[in-house]
Amino acid sequence: MAWRSGSEAVRRLAAPALAVTLLAPAAGARAEQWGAMVPGESTMDAVRALRGRPTRTATEKVEGYDTARWVYDADQAPPGITRLTIDFGLKTASGYHAELVRSFKLEPRPGVFDRAWVLQGWGPPAGVGRDGEVDFIFYKEGLFVYFAKDDFHVTSMVFTPPQPPPAPTGPRP
Repeated sequence: MAWRSGSEAVRRLAAPALAVTLLAPAAGARAEQWGAMVPGESTMDAVRALRGRPTRTATEKVEGYDTARWVYDADQAPPGITRLTIDFGLKTASGYHAELVRSFKLEPRPGVFDRAWVLQGWGPPAGVGRDGEVDFIFYKEGLFVYFAKDDFHVTSMVFTPPQPPPAPTGPRP
């Protein structure tokens, strides 16, 4: 996936039905993890063993592939998290794997994570963007962090397989 800024990047990454998120990165890159879940590596069975049964599930077709979404709400979500959403179904060089975690989204309780915490934990981002009135930062290891209108508190964190660095802009030297 090429780096895109603003609303287009958010829709291309976070929207569940977009096929661009089905594509896995080149071999050798390692995804960011959280709570022992690793996009592109963790399976449905591993998530079920770790988190138990989801609050609700859904399935849909994306580019002809069957995908699944598991949602853990409220008391079933991890501590400090309002909702955990996990999307399954990933196309890799070896084919389509319906059981692999494609991405997952954490929606923390207000005040749990903030910009300073993210920067301390992950360092400087590879890119930044804006979707309407919402700012986000991007890490090539596969993490997108979205901020509240105050530009400080985290509203969601989306973990994906590693992403390519932002494409250079302007003329080549």
